[in-house]
Amino acid sequence: MTLYARFAAHLNLALDALVLAGDLPGGLERRAITVEPPRDPSHGDLATNAAMVLAKPAGTNPRALAEKLVAELEKLDEVAAVSVAGPGFINLTLHEDSWRGEVAAILQAGADYGRSSLGAGTTVNVEYVSANPTGPMHMGHCRGAVVGDALASLLEYVGHKVIREYYVNDAGGQVDVLARSAHLRYREALGETIEIPEGLYPGDYLKPVGAQLAADYGDKYVDAPESEWLALFRKTAVAAMLVMIKDDLALLGIHHDLFSSEAELQAAGKPEQAEAWLRERDLVYDGVLEAPKGETPEDWEPVELPLFRSTQFGDDQDRPIKKSNGQWTYFGADLAYHFQKAQSADQLIDIWGADHAGTVKRIVAAVQALTGGSTRFDVKLVQMVRLLRAGEPVKMSKRAGNFVTLADVVREVGKDVVRFTMLTRKADAQMDFDFAKVLETSKENPVFYVQYAHARVASVHRRAAEAGISLDEAADLSLLDGRELAVAKLAAQFPRVVEAAASAREPHRIAFYLYDLAAEFHALYNMGNDSADRRFLVVEQPALTRARLFLGRAVQQVIRNGLALMGVEAAEEM
Repeated sequence: MTLYARFAAHLNLALDALVLAGDLPGGLERRAITVEPPRDPSHGDLATNAAMVLAKPAGTNPRALAEKLVAELEKLDEVAAVSVAGPGFINLTLHEDSWRGEVAAILQAGADYGRSSLGAGTTVNVEYVSANPTGPMHMGHCRGAVVGDALASLLEYVGHKVIREYYVNDAGGQVDVLARSAHLRYREALGETIEIPEGLYPGDYLKPVGAQLAADYGDKYVDAPESEWLALFRKTAVAAMLVMIKDDLALLGIHHDLFSSEAELQAAGKPEQAEAWLRERDLVYDGVLEAPKGETPEDWEPVELPLFRSTQFGDDQDRPIKKSNGQWTYFGADLAYHFQKAQSADQLIDIWGADHAGTVKRIVAAVQALTGGSTRFDVKLVQMVRLLRAGEPVKMSKRAGNFVTLADVVREVGKDVVRFTMLTRKADAQMDFDFAKVLETSKENPVFYVQYAHARVASVHRRAAEAGISLDEAADLSLLDGRELAVAKLAAQFPRVVEAAASAREPHRIAFYLYDLAAEFHALYNMGNDSADRRFLVVEQPALTRARLFLGRAVQQVIRNGLALMGVEAAEEM
């Protein structure tokens, strides 16, 4: 059990003791109670809001309750001092050996340090990327892909069963456009000179598709009416695009468990099933939408449509699930898709581009209706990425037609740089990706700074071995002083950061934490530049060297665990 988890357990036992003594009512909700570092380190090592959370439901004064809790917590051997601050916060100072013990616990747990059972017994479906299957991945897709994949890894690490899903939008008009674009490339492969008209996909990536179609069918469909070849060309082109998309994602180390087809969903009658289920519960009715606000268009007609009662769930207006021509609206198809996902998962997460922000409220309403509110559903919006080279926007890719491909960027700067950089900002914040800055070897580049901390420890290990200092012998951690233990205290926060990031669905918190840990480690390491006795490698003092390297290895392990959650390799040398 990690230090923070152990003290959460100690706190629960102290609260149980107050219940037994009659100082606290039994059965009070404790989920909002936290054990965390105090905002001001001078206040101690740990702080808890237990008295503040429980005082009101217990009908008592928070400071009075805090004093009773202090009396219980003072009995713990690990506690050096306990005090009440402000209206009832409790601060604890631990004996230094507690932190030395946590350094040993980090190395004993290894890759499992930070792992949790927080999500045990629950399945989470994380749907991410879901780009239209009309071309290669571009950098607009990249950020959502990395955020979704890191979040999925994070949720697995805290005990959830995770389904990584990609929704293939292969039933809309965009795939008909793809098929027509492929037909042009098919004619080109047969020797015809073509021009790509406005509205079709101009990228060279469709040339191999056209060549394959030409090889398979000769000139059979050159002059044939569209009705004879559209479905065939659509199916062939979508399949080729999915192979390309999977290859692009593989460059980032991303692999999905499930690719769900919108066309198959509709062919299986899933939207009709969802509509019937909602009608049985009077959540879909036939009605007429209000006229658009402002000046009513001349061609607007009041048409009766099947409407979902999304206003019952906080939406601005009820939403049509079908168009006047009988086809499903995007929302209607999406509603059925989420109904299907909810059959096999306890919780749903969608990673969407920020341009879909306007549809969040209605799909949240739909999931709430379809699951009776029993399924947690989060939509995480991801802002676009602006690509820069020396501060100037990057030119578009000829192969792609009108955008910079993900594959080109990954091949230039590397998977790890791309993945880490995508997590250095909160997902809904704008991001600039400057090719020069992401490759800088400076503190200003978090990718380098964190990797360098890991590589620095590895370098000292190699030099210690060359100096004949055995690292297999037991380390005397009592030689670690307060400045060194400050690094241990930050390393010990990793498990609680992991749980907080998983609960909030915010994998960028891991990147932020790793940067802070790397900064604390580098600051400690750099003290050796000014004072020889502060160096990690002191050849004349092998015991001290072993103790410091033991701490370094613990920091290294935490960094390695955090990078693994982000899908980033830990560098051994730089």
